[in-house]
Amino acid sequence: MNAPLPNQVADTLQADSLKLFQPLRIGDIEVTNRVVMAPLTRSRADEPSGDVPGSEMNIEYYRQRSGAGLIISEGTQVSPLGKGYMATPGIYSDEQVEGWKPITRAVHEAGSKIVAQIWHVGRVTHPDLIGGAQPLAPSAIQPHIVAYTHGGKVDAPIPHALSLEEIHEVVNEYRRGAANAIRAGFDGIEIHGANGYLIDQFLRDGANQRTDQYGGSIENRCRFALEVVDATIAEIGAGRVGIRLSPVTPANDLSDTDPQAVFGYLVQELNKRGIAFIHFIEGATGGPRDVPGFDFGWARTTFKGVYIANNGYDRAMAIEAVETGRADAVAFGRLFISNPDLVQRLKLDAALNAPHPQTFYTPGPVGYIDYPAL
Repeated sequence: MNAPLPNQVADTLQADSLKLFQPLRIGDIEVTNRVVMAPLTRSRADEPSGDVPGSEMNIEYYRQRSGAGLIISEGTQVSPLGKGYMATPGIYSDEQVEGWKPITRAVHEAGSKIVAQIWHVGRVTHPDLIGGAQPLAPSAIQPHIVAYTHGGKVDAPIPHALSLEEIHEVVNEYRRGAANAIRAGFDGIEIHGANGYLIDQFLRDGANQRTDQYGGSIENRCRFALEVVDATIAEIGAGRVGIRLSPVTPANDLSDTDPQAVFGYLVQELNKRGIAFIHFIEGATGGPRDVPGFDFGWARTTFKGVYIANNGYDRAMAIEAVETGRADAVAFGRLFISNPDLVQRLKLDAALNAPHPQTFYTPGPVGYIDYPAL
């Protein structure tokens, strides 16, 4: 990296006065700035060895991006059946825990904090990715999506509706995932409750047509999510637990007839539990922000923990959101893929590298650790 020019130093000092670049306490986690690296599936774990992360390439990827106040790891499955994409890492085996340790160490040595995003994809997978098993879901409703398998793109099958016993086991898998995350050196966890994966499938009536205590009413459909939250709080403490939500996104063929009612109830219940943060995808994931159905401003004022905003933010939007109090922090996804030094570029209002989507999920260093810094 080249030494900064005098005017760049001045620009950095001026930017330091903006709230976006000032410290923040997120539950029990102290961060140096309010720029968050969003969770990003990159499909570069060691799949043959059991979806283990921790290669030198993986370590370097996270180290490069440690200018972020907080890094949220790529989605890491809490069980073999929770896997939805090739070469995604897990957090359920001792080998995976050991693989994460040098990554979290590198991030901490670089001055940042990192939480593990723990997920279970539910029906968003295919038997080819989960050892021939049938995908799991709240109800046996086939999603209209394509799964990306080693044999190419195939339609996702009809999933298996979880029994009560199986639901309790999956809740326990999340609990173990939280415990393993702390063992691996993470500062906390983000529960993936967004984008059409298992927790989201329970929340929304487009995927959940159960008639027992996990379906029907809003309280029942939120039960699984809150049991996962409660289990992880019991394991690692509320100050190290966050959740990602996407109330109005249609991702992975999900829908709901009244997202304000469902997610409004959920936000109020999460607030009672004192969790560290909610990470909101505002609008359609990776798409329009102006999707009706949920009042994010209401959520901001109702939830007393840290509100992390996400979806299509640029520098000006992020600065405005934090300065006005609409958000406590802002998460960036694709821009962190192509700009390992994104925080510095935002401070300087410097030009940004464009991401190369064709390398998002391909093996190897190209499009992973070879984007230039300033």
